[in-house]
Amino acid sequence: MFNITDGRIYMHDDAGNMIAEVTFTELDDNTILVDHTFVDDSLRGKGTAGKLMLEVIDYAKAHNKKIKASCSYAVKWFDKNKNEYKDIYIG
Repeated sequence: MFNITDGRIYMHDDAGNMIAEVTFTELDDNTILVDHTFVDDSLRGKGTAGKLMLEVIDYAKAHNKKIKASCSYAVKWFDKNKNEYKDIYIG
């Protein structure tokens, strides 16, 4: 479903248009910063942005990293789910 490259998890539609994306940068050897989330209007309300957050979490865990966020969506998502992801999200 999602494609993963360095610093980016994204999805294209059948026409090749980017319809969902989360970007992050390496702050240091132990931490990534989620700095942008985008979901096309055609996917809004379908849980796609939340799925992107879960993909970031999987990426961070696989690379032994903690997560910080500057993207307003990511901050709100982690605040809403803070108890479940308090081991990986450091604000």
